[in-house]
Amino acid sequence: MLPVGGHESAGAGGVHGPGRELRTALRDRPRAVAVPMTLGRDPGLAPAAGQTLAWAARDRAPGDLLLAGPLGTVTHLVGWVRAAVMRVLREGEFDGAVLLVAPAADPEADAELFKVARLVWRYLPVRWVEVALTGGEPGVAEGVERCRRLGAGEVALVPASLVPPPAFPGTVPAAGPLLGRAALTALIRDRAAEAERRWDRDGDDGLAAAASHGHGHTHTHVHDHADTHDHGGGHERRRNAAFPETTQQRLEEATAHGG
Repeated sequence: MLPVGGHESAGAGGVHGPGRELRTALRDRPRAVAVPMTLGRDPGLAPAAGQTLAWAARDRAPGDLLLAGPLGTVTHLVGWVRAAVMRVLREGEFDGAVLLVAPAADPEADAELFKVARLVWRYLPVRWVEVALTGGEPGVAEGVERCRRLGAGEVALVPASLVPPPAFPGTVPAAGPLLGRAALTALIRDRAAEAERRWDRDGDDGLAAAASHGHGHTHTHVHDHADTHDHGGGHERRRNAAFPETTQQRLEEATAHGG
């Protein structure tokens, strides 16, 4: 297994970039399965890794190099972030704002994070869910200041990627990583095993699909059919309604994988 990452897993140990780093790693491996470490906000990662694999596969037997499906989708990300927020709430009385933190990327990926914040906010008993982008705008300092201007007495930093948020004075630290080490390892193995089964069943190495996706639609849709309203300041009511069945199920699954 070769985890391949971009901005959502920047700096993570054992994760290879989709270009030169992946090419180098493939030299010593007669067979490999590359797993794109995206949580739905890096649609170009799999096509880039697929291109590298396709080039390396010219001198390999069919099936020696496989491209797995992505680690997760935006729907998974929403569930995992909700589970992380619930861990903050379980640790004690909290009536402040949640600040989702992830590395900055391109405009579409950054905009996707604001959509994630909206969906996370919808079914959790927190008044505000805001966004900060490390290395971008709004940064963590700006995000914390916005939360305080909205009236939050506490601000909890919650990771919205595989990169831990930086420490910031006067905030509630993240209640662990977005995904625990054991859960992350299990997910990578699951994706690699799925790729092996797909090859055995269909003779599909995943490279053609990645190339097709790279030339087509470049972002993931997550639909929320609720009434449109601001997820930030001025909204005083709490959302204690029951989760829709599918949302509740995904949150429970995410919580199970988050420990």
